Amino acid sequence: MLQGTGSDVGKSLLVAGLARAFTRRGLVVRPFKPQNMSNNAAVTTDGGEIGRAQALQARAAGTAPVTDMNPVLLKPQSEVGAQVVVQGRVLGNAQARDYTAMKPQLLPRVLESFARLGEGADLLLVEGAGSPAEVNLRDGDIANMGFAEAADVPVVLIGDIARGGVIAALIGTYELLDAAEQARTRAFIVNRFRGDVSLFDDGVRIIAERTGMAALGVVPHFAAAARLPAEDAMALERPEAKDTADVRVVVPRFSRIANFDDLDPLKAEPGVAVEIVPPGAPLPVEADLIVLPGSKATLADLAFLREQGWDIDLRAALRRGARIVGLCAGYQMLGRKIDDPAGVEGPPGSAEGLGLLDVETVITGDKRLVEAAGTATANGARVRGYEMHMGRTAGPDTERPLLRLDDGEDDGAVSADGRVGGCYLHGLFAADGFRHALLAELRGRPVAGVAYEDEIEATLDALAAHLETHLDLGKLLEIARGR
Repeated sequence: MLQGTGSDVGKSLLVAGLARAFTRRGLVVRPFKPQNMSNNAAVTTDGGEIGRAQALQARAAGTAPVTDMNPVLLKPQSEVGAQVVVQGRVLGNAQARDYTAMKPQLLPRVLESFARLGEGADLLLVEGAGSPAEVNLRDGDIANMGFAEAADVPVVLIGDIARGGVIAALIGTYELLDAAEQARTRAFIVNRFRGDVSLFDDGVRIIAERTGMAALGVVPHFAAAARLPAEDAMALERPEAKDTADVRVVVPRFSRIANFDDLDPLKAEPGVAVEIVPPGAPLPVEADLIVLPGSKATLADLAFLREQGWDIDLRAALRRGARIVGLCAGYQMLGRKIDDPAGVEGPPGSAEGLGLLDVETVITGDKRLVEAAGTATANGARVRGYEMHMGRTAGPDTERPLLRLDDGEDDGAVSADGRVGGCYLHGLFAADGFRHALLAELRGRPVAGVAYEDEIEATLDALAAHLETHLDLGKLLEIARGR
């Protein structure tokens, strides 16, 4: 089990890289995360949902994503509440205090998934959440040491040197563990080093001497990681700069933004700058394309959008020639009205939409979780992805669907002038043909683009080679087998 000294220290990426590295050695590898908190999720082959990071890790291991890889998924809907997904299915909504009381009842389900996932596998790579140093949350823990002890799994601790204070972070985290947890914590990794690694030799020695943990290595910064889907919304804080960009894509950052990995294929394209606009800033009306992303709280984020004045900016951008595409909740917001009569995503209510599409949405309690493929009506490009939403959308503009799916159903709607469209398909921009055709329209000329899925595979291979070079994978495997 890989645990970290904090959030966003690189646990997800390291598990993905290790999964690919050990798979290339001929092992059957499966990723596992007992509890995840993320609004970036993926549909599984067994018809449920898991965190996006576990889906990427499954891909790295050459296996299909299944719900057992992430048995508890928390999808924040407010500052203190979240939707609770257990073994791929929505259990309900819970406030933070209520969820704390719920965790002991969830541990058997977590262990059940862990045991089932291990059948036929040579190696399970487990990712922790946050940090085991949060000892105030230790009672009932199922995400870090609580799980490790219940499943009798050895632990490797990860520290991020890019944050500064990595020696204190690793030693301090170790010191906050009780004696049994310290005995379980067998080794450490220093992640994201920049410069001459040998300059940290003394740091590695000090950490090892003070804790007794074995040093598995120092991992240099892996710049290509930016090409891989990010799970944590903290990734949105990192600005993107492309001085030579000839296409400007603008995305409002909703308070409960979800599935923002939909944007990654656009970011990967040369000459395309994707600007995530934070609250308090206007949407640039000079945008070529504005994407309204997914949200875990559609009505709340529609109100949030209006509070920022972004509804005014959207209309101004349209007048200047911009295109607008809404995905999932963003598609719902583009319509005339959204109703949530049962309070599925928050308090019951309804609101007028942006009115840029002639459609209306009713949010219902039955969640649609399906993989889907089809054809874009505008250019005939093949598309593939998944639907993950509560709600049904209908209205005159759906007679001009954005997509025609292989199951005979239509998805989405397009305005009469063709400049506003939306659909429920996550992964729309990952389709090379669709993305390249859209960018060619925006540029007024075709430009060779990237093969996105091939780039993901090449990046995972490069990450595996990077870890092979800088970590003692033999020692790591020895720790796993000696648990």
